[in-house]
Amino acid sequence: MSSTDDVSSENFIVIKVENVSKSHDGGQSFAVKDISFVVPQGHTLAIVGSSGSGKSTILKTINRLVEPTSGLVFVGGENVANIDPVILRRRIGYVFQEIGLFPHMNVEENICIVPKLLGWNAEKRRARGEELMALVGLPPETFRYRLPSELSGGQQQRVGVARALAVDPDYLLMDEPFGAVDALTRETLQEEVKRIQKQINKTIVFVTHDIFEALAIGDSIGVMHEGRLEQIGTPSELLQKPKTEFVHNLFARPARQLAQYGSVLQE
Repeated sequence: MSSTDDVSSENFIVIKVENVSKSHDGGQSFAVKDISFVVPQGHTLAIVGSSGSGKSTILKTINRLVEPTSGLVFVGGENVANIDPVILRRRIGYVFQEIGLFPHMNVEENICIVPKLLGWNAEKRRARGEELMALVGLPPETFRYRLPSELSGGQQQRVGVARALAVDPDYLLMDEPFGAVDALTRETLQEEVKRIQKQINKTIVFVTHDIFEALAIGDSIGVMHEGRLEQIGTPSELLQKPKTEFVHNLFARPARQLAQYGSVLQE
Protein backbone atom coordinates (compact mmCIF):
# COMPACT_ATOMS: atom_id res chain seq x y z
CA MET A 1 0.00 0.00 0.00
CA SER A 2 1.49 3.32 -1.00
CA SER A 3 0.60 6.68 0.50
CA THR A 4 -1.72 7.41 -2.40
CA ASP A 5 -3.24 3.98 -3.09
CA ASP A 6 -7.01 3.63 -2.98
CA VAL A 7 -8.31 1.26 -0.34
CA SER A 8 -11.30 -0.97 -1.03
CA SER A 9 -14.52 -0.46 0.88
CA GLU A 10 -13.98 -3.68 2.83
CA ASN A 11 -10.81 -2.10 4.26
CA PHE A 12 -12.45 1.15 5.29
CA ILE A 13 -9.90 3.92 5.94
CA VAL A 14 -10.11 4.99 9.58
CA ILE A 15 -6.91 7.06 9.90
CA LYS A 16 -5.85 9.50 7.19
CA VAL A 17 -2.88 11.87 7.34
CA GLU A 18 -2.94 14.39 4.49
CA ASN A 19 0.04 16.61 3.58
CA VAL A 20 1.02 17.13 7.22
CA SER A 21 4.04 19.27 8.09
CA LYS A 22 5.33 20.42 11.48
CA SER A 23 7.78 23.27 12.06
CA HIS A 24 8.88 24.57 15.44
CA ASP A 25 10.59 27.70 14.09
CA GLY A 26 8.11 29.36 11.75
CA GLY A 27 9.00 27.31 8.70
CA GLN A 28 12.79 27.60 8.80
CA SER A 29 13.05 23.84 9.37
CA PHE A 30 10.59 20.98 9.64
CA ALA A 31 10.30 18.02 12.00
CA VAL A 32 8.05 16.40 9.37
CA LYS A 33 7.37 17.64 5.85
CA ASP A 34 4.35 16.91 3.62
CA ILE A 35 3.48 13.49 5.06
CA SER A 36 0.48 11.56 3.68
CA PHE A 37 -0.74 8.04 4.39
CA VAL A 38 -3.88 6.06 5.19
CA VAL A 39 -4.50 3.20 7.61
CA PRO A 40 -7.39 0.83 6.88
CA GLN A 41 -9.61 -0.60 9.60
CA GLY A 42 -8.04 -3.47 11.52
CA HIS A 43 -4.65 -2.78 9.94
CA THR A 44 -1.27 -2.29 11.63
CA LEU A 45 1.01 0.37 10.14
CA ALA A 46 4.57 0.28 11.48
CA ILE A 47 6.53 3.51 11.10
CA VAL A 48 10.28 2.95 11.20
CA GLY A 49 13.10 5.45 11.25
CA SER A 50 16.12 6.60 13.24
CA SER A 51 15.99 9.08 16.12
CA GLY A 52 14.99 12.51 14.84
CA SER A 53 13.40 11.19 11.65
CA GLY A 54 9.97 12.52 12.63
CA LYS A 55 8.21 9.23 13.29
CA SER A 56 7.01 10.10 16.81
CA THR A 57 6.01 13.60 15.72
CA ILE A 58 3.71 12.27 13.00
CA LEU A 59 2.24 9.71 15.40
CA LYS A 60 1.37 12.42 17.92
CA THR A 61 -0.47 14.51 15.33
CA ILE A 62 -3.09 11.74 15.26
CA ASN A 63 -4.18 12.33 18.88
CA ARG A 64 -3.26 16.03 18.90
CA LEU A 65 -0.33 15.77 21.29
CA VAL A 66 1.34 17.66 18.43
CA GLU A 67 -0.59 20.20 16.34
CA PRO A 68 0.55 20.24 12.69
CA THR A 69 1.75 23.48 11.13
CA SER A 70 -0.13 22.53 7.97
CA GLY A 71 -2.10 19.61 6.61
CA LEU A 72 -5.02 17.59 7.94
CA VAL A 73 -5.52 14.47 10.06
CA PHE A 74 -8.75 12.46 10.01
CA VAL A 75 -9.79 9.76 12.46
CA GLY A 76 -12.97 7.83 11.74
CA GLY A 77 -13.79 10.32 8.98
CA GLU A 78 -13.57 13.35 11.30
CA ASN A 79 -10.98 16.11 11.15
CA VAL A 80 -9.21 15.83 14.51
CA ALA A 81 -8.82 19.63 14.61
CA ASN A 82 -12.60 19.78 15.18
CA ILE A 83 -12.59 17.28 18.07
CA ASP A 84 -11.92 18.28 21.68
CA PRO A 85 -8.45 16.84 22.48
CA VAL A 86 -9.64 15.19 25.70
CA ILE A 87 -12.53 13.46 23.92
CA LEU A 88 -10.24 12.47 21.03
CA ARG A 89 -7.64 10.91 23.33
CA ARG A 90 -10.29 8.85 25.10
CA ARG A 91 -11.12 7.34 21.71
CA ILE A 92 -7.48 6.49 20.97
CA GLY A 93 -5.35 4.17 23.11
CA TYR A 94 -1.75 5.33 23.56
CA VAL A 95 1.21 3.19 24.63
CA PHE A 96 4.72 4.61 24.97
CA GLN A 97 8.15 3.42 26.05
CA GLU A 98 8.17 5.06 29.48
CA ILE A 99 4.90 3.27 30.37
CA GLY A 100 4.02 5.81 33.08
CA LEU A 101 2.28 3.48 35.53
CA PHE A 102 1.21 5.11 38.81
CA PRO A 103 3.60 3.58 41.41
CA HIS A 104 1.11 3.75 44.30
CA MET A 105 -1.66 2.00 42.32
CA ASN A 106 -1.93 -1.74 41.81
CA VAL A 107 -2.30 -3.37 38.38
CA GLU A 108 -6.09 -3.28 38.36
CA GLU A 109 -6.18 0.37 39.43
CA ASN A 110 -3.63 1.36 36.80
CA ILE A 111 -5.57 -0.39 34.05
CA CYS A 112 -8.87 1.13 35.10
CA ILE A 113 -7.80 4.72 35.74
CA VAL A 114 -9.66 6.13 32.70
CA PRO A 115 -12.86 4.09 33.31
CA LYS A 116 -12.82 5.46 36.88
CA LEU A 117 -12.44 9.03 35.58
CA LEU A 118 -15.38 8.35 33.26
CA GLY A 119 -17.53 7.30 36.20
CA TRP A 120 -17.71 3.54 35.70
CA ASN A 121 -18.87 1.80 38.86
CA ALA A 122 -16.55 -0.53 40.80
CA GLU A 123 -18.18 -3.73 39.54
CA LYS A 124 -17.86 -2.71 35.88
CA ARG A 125 -14.26 -1.58 36.38
CA ARG A 126 -13.35 -4.84 38.08
CA ALA A 127 -14.86 -6.91 35.27
CA ARG A 128 -13.06 -4.86 32.63
CA GLY A 129 -9.78 -5.10 34.52
CA GLU A 130 -10.06 -8.88 34.75
CA GLU A 131 -10.91 -9.14 31.06
CA LEU A 132 -7.88 -7.06 30.04
CA MET A 133 -5.45 -8.76 32.40
CA ALA A 134 -6.42 -12.08 30.86
CA LEU A 135 -6.09 -10.61 27.36
CA VAL A 136 -2.48 -9.46 27.91
CA GLY A 137 -1.43 -12.64 29.71
CA LEU A 138 -1.48 -11.44 33.32
CA PRO A 139 -3.85 -13.75 35.26
CA PRO A 140 -5.99 -11.54 37.54
CA GLU A 141 -5.75 -13.90 40.49
CA THR A 142 -1.95 -13.45 40.43
CA PHE A 143 -1.45 -9.86 39.28
CA ARG A 144 -4.51 -7.81 40.31
CA TYR A 145 -3.02 -6.39 43.52
CA ARG A 146 0.64 -6.17 42.51
CA LEU A 147 2.31 -2.77 42.40
CA PRO A 148 4.43 -1.70 39.40
CA SER A 149 7.59 -2.18 41.49
CA GLU A 150 6.68 -5.87 41.80
CA LEU A 151 6.51 -6.37 38.02
CA SER A 152 9.19 -7.05 35.42
CA GLY A 153 9.67 -4.59 32.57
CA GLY A 154 7.72 -6.84 30.21
CA GLN A 155 4.85 -7.18 32.68
CA GLN A 156 4.71 -3.42 33.12
CA GLN A 157 4.46 -3.00 29.35
CA ARG A 158 1.57 -5.49 29.29
CA VAL A 159 -0.20 -3.37 31.89
CA GLY A 160 0.45 -0.33 29.69
CA VAL A 161 -1.18 -2.07 26.73
CA ALA A 162 -4.14 -3.14 28.87
CA ARG A 163 -4.59 0.41 30.17
CA ALA A 164 -4.61 1.77 26.62
CA LEU A 165 -7.41 -0.68 25.77
CA ALA A 166 -9.45 -0.01 28.91
CA VAL A 167 -12.32 1.94 27.31
CA ASP A 168 -12.22 -0.19 24.13
CA PRO A 169 -10.80 2.41 21.72
CA ASP A 170 -10.98 1.70 18.01
CA TYR A 171 -7.43 2.95 17.49
CA LEU A 172 -4.13 2.22 19.22
CA LEU A 173 -0.98 4.36 18.93
CA MET A 174 2.25 2.72 20.11
CA ASP A 175 5.41 4.84 20.36
CA GLU A 176 8.56 2.70 20.79
CA PRO A 177 6.63 0.66 23.38
CA PHE A 178 9.18 -2.14 23.78
CA GLY A 179 12.41 -0.19 23.44
CA ALA A 180 13.37 -0.53 27.11
CA VAL A 181 13.04 -4.32 27.49
CA ASP A 182 15.46 -7.10 26.65
CA ALA A 183 15.44 -8.80 23.24
CA LEU A 184 13.66 -11.98 24.35
CA THR A 185 10.92 -10.07 26.19
CA ARG A 186 10.59 -7.73 23.23
CA GLU A 187 9.99 -10.63 20.85
CA THR A 188 7.38 -12.07 23.22
CA LEU A 189 5.59 -8.71 23.46
CA GLN A 190 5.61 -8.37 19.67
CA GLU A 191 3.85 -11.73 19.42
CA GLU A 192 1.37 -10.61 22.08
CA VAL A 193 0.52 -7.45 20.13
CA LYS A 194 -0.09 -9.50 16.98
CA ARG A 195 -2.27 -11.94 18.92
CA ILE A 196 -4.27 -9.15 20.54
CA GLN A 197 -4.71 -7.31 17.24
CA LYS A 198 -6.01 -10.47 15.60
CA GLN A 199 -8.34 -11.14 18.52
CA ILE A 200 -9.88 -7.68 18.92
CA ASN A 201 -9.24 -6.14 15.46
CA LYS A 202 -7.90 -2.73 16.48
CA THR A 203 -6.34 -0.28 14.03
CA ILE A 204 -2.73 0.28 15.13
CA VAL A 205 0.02 2.75 14.29
CA PHE A 206 3.27 1.40 15.74
CA VAL A 207 6.46 3.51 15.85
CA THR A 208 9.84 1.81 16.14
CA HIS A 209 13.49 2.32 15.23
CA ASP A 210 13.94 -1.46 14.88
CA ILE A 211 13.58 -2.72 11.30
CA PHE A 212 13.01 -6.32 12.34
CA GLU A 213 10.30 -5.21 14.76
CA ALA A 214 8.59 -3.28 11.96
CA LEU A 215 8.74 -6.38 9.75
CA ALA A 216 7.30 -8.51 12.55
CA ILE A 217 4.49 -6.12 13.51
CA GLY A 218 3.38 -4.27 10.39
CA ASP A 219 0.83 -5.19 7.75
CA SER A 220 2.50 -2.24 6.04
CA ILE A 221 5.58 -0.21 6.90
CA GLY A 222 6.26 3.49 6.47
CA VAL A 223 9.92 4.55 6.32
CA MET A 224 10.76 7.99 7.72
CA HIS A 225 14.02 9.81 7.01
CA GLU A 226 14.86 13.41 7.90
CA GLY A 227 11.22 14.34 8.30
CA ARG A 228 10.00 12.80 5.05
CA LEU A 229 8.15 9.60 4.25
CA GLU A 230 10.51 7.77 1.91
CA GLN A 231 8.19 4.85 1.13
CA ILE A 232 5.19 3.01 2.47
CA GLY A 233 4.31 -0.54 1.49
CA THR A 234 4.03 -4.14 2.59
CA PRO A 235 7.10 -5.79 4.15
CA SER A 236 7.72 -7.74 0.94
CA GLU A 237 7.53 -4.55 -1.16
CA LEU A 238 10.11 -2.79 0.99
CA LEU A 239 12.41 -5.80 0.99
CA GLN A 240 12.11 -6.56 -2.72
CA LYS A 241 11.18 -3.22 -4.36
CA PRO A 242 12.72 -0.32 -2.44
CA LYS A 243 11.93 2.98 -4.16
CA THR A 244 14.83 5.06 -2.84
CA GLU A 245 18.48 4.47 -2.09
CA PHE A 246 17.83 5.10 1.62
CA VAL A 247 15.12 2.41 1.77
CA HIS A 248 17.34 0.01 -0.20
CA ASN A 249 20.23 0.50 2.23
CA LEU A 250 17.97 0.28 5.27
CA PHE A 251 16.45 -3.04 4.23
CA ALA A 252 19.49 -4.59 2.54
CA ARG A 253 20.72 -6.36 5.68
CA PRO A 254 17.28 -7.71 6.71
CA ALA A 255 16.69 -8.91 3.15
CA ARG A 256 20.06 -10.65 3.13
CA GLN A 257 19.47 -12.30 6.51
CA LEU A 258 15.98 -13.46 5.58
CA ALA A 259 17.33 -14.95 2.34
CA GLN A 260 20.07 -16.76 4.26
CA TYR A 261 17.56 -18.04 6.81
CA GLY A 262 15.32 -19.32 4.04
CA SER A 263 18.20 -21.18 2.38
CA VAL A 264 19.14 -22.83 5.67
CA LEU A 265 15.56 -24.06 6.12
CA GLN A 266 15.63 -25.59 2.65
CA GLU A 267 18.82 -27.58 3.28
